[in-house]
Amino acid sequence: MSHTITVTEMARRFADYLNRVAYRGEHFVLVRGSKPIAELRPLPSGRRLSDLPAMLASLPHLAPGDAERFGDDVDMARGELATTPVRDPWQS
Repeated sequence: MSHTITVTEMARRFADYLNRVAYRGEHFVLVRGSKPIAELRPLPSGRRLSDLPAMLASLPHLAPGDAERFGDDVDMARGELATTPVRDPWQS
């Protein structure tokens, strides 16, 4: 939800409004006279989906033999889990 405030009010209490944006995520539309001229809002956090290929490329890569052995280890662990009886965690 956006709040509308005057530029004069923003100038008088600038630090307070910045804190409200930073800690509460509030949005403010600044008006001069009756005309909206600017918006104060939090910047989006996180990363863009378009950054994903570069992030994945920057990860370390396994050598082909290591990747194969890792896959074998995962298959073995899945097999062991499938044969392990389910234990009731609430049973004493």
